[in-house]
Amino acid sequence: MSENRETSRGWRGILGRMDMVLDQDACWRAVTARDARFDGRFFTGVVSTGIYCRPVCPARTPKRENVVFHRTAAAAEAAGLRACLRCRPETAPDFAGWRGEAPRGGAWRGTANTVSRALALIEAGALDTADTEALAARLGLGERQLRRLFRQHLGAAPVSVAQTRRVLLAKQLIHETDLAMADVALAAGFGSVRRFNETFLALYGRPPSDLRRRRGEAEAGGTIRLGLAYRPPYDWPAMMQALAARDVDDEKVVDGVWTRRLRAGIDGTEGAVRVRPGAPGRVAVEVRMGVLKALPGVLARVRRVFDLAADPEAIARDLSADPALRAALAAWPGLRPPGDWIDSHETAPSDRLPSGDATTTARAERWRPWRAYGALYWTRTKEQYDGQTA
Repeated sequence: MSENRETSRGWRGILGRMDMVLDQDACWRAVTARDARFDGRFFTGVVSTGIYCRPVCPARTPKRENVVFHRTAAAAEAAGLRACLRCRPETAPDFAGWRGEAPRGGAWRGTANTVSRALALIEAGALDTADTEALAARLGLGERQLRRLFRQHLGAAPVSVAQTRRVLLAKQLIHETDLAMADVALAAGFGSVRRFNETFLALYGRPPSDLRRRRGEAEAGGTIRLGLAYRPPYDWPAMMQALAARDVDDEKVVDGVWTRRLRAGIDGTEGAVRVRPGAPGRVAVEVRMGVLKALPGVLARVRRVFDLAADPEAIARDLSADPALRAALAAWPGLRPPGDWIDSHETAPSDRLPSGDATTTARAERWRPWRAYGALYWTRTKEQYDGQTA
């Protein structure tokens, strides 16, 4: 029992503040237990093989002296490691819990929220067409400061994070689709097929085509099917109901499937994206598009609309401190606020409040950095109370 004390306390005992180094021994205990709660929260670097893995990797556990843990996949690749072909780090849930671990209030908004905004821009392709200096300017700070914040929170430079995202998306496309390699390169955000091949040769010592386990013809109609990961629980009926009710142009929900029309002026391509629940912990995404290089931006928007990077454990832990929300969190686990397809707000989505509700606004300061989730549960609580007293 004492051996797993850190894992039983949850991820806070392993990560602590994200501006601090990982507790290597606590991470080791999580790996030996193959605890799925830590999937995507850190990565296991095996220096003897040059590979990094998810904590749930089914391969034989390496020797302790050969292991160094990294906060992000980008940090592992910056250390010269390559992604495991067995556990496939590109399929791990995104880790967003660090956003709530920085100091609360103004310091939280000024550091972790800046990195969060930068990550959203990188995921949408900001560093595919511009450099780090331009990204920093969009965020209103200097390039050196942006690099420092990325090292502090993520353990890797912005360009390393961008390259890791490109590589992992390309790897997922290789494994899960039958796209030609030239199309994979474009869809993952590589500027050229030559750069794509050189990057994979450097990382894996083989051309990208050798990573493909299945062979076949590309599907007619140009439809790309991928699975995106999230952390359960997830209240899918509530999410689909919320999306159906918001009456947004180009969106609809029919039979539990959300569809969004893609437009060249917004998305860089014409087409459509369809989203539905998939296997446990996965959402099934189908994208029909004419311009493959627009795929990273489309997937970034899907993740935002469906809040796939949410950390239910951290949200429930923090919001349960409010007695008014404790019962609601237990009664309706996995509520998430739908995000905007086009998002230009300065405030992180997790911290936004619906306008016009003075009661919620007055109470919500105690819910930071999860005010959006607190408002959802507060609304559910009031609706239940009103229904009982009607």
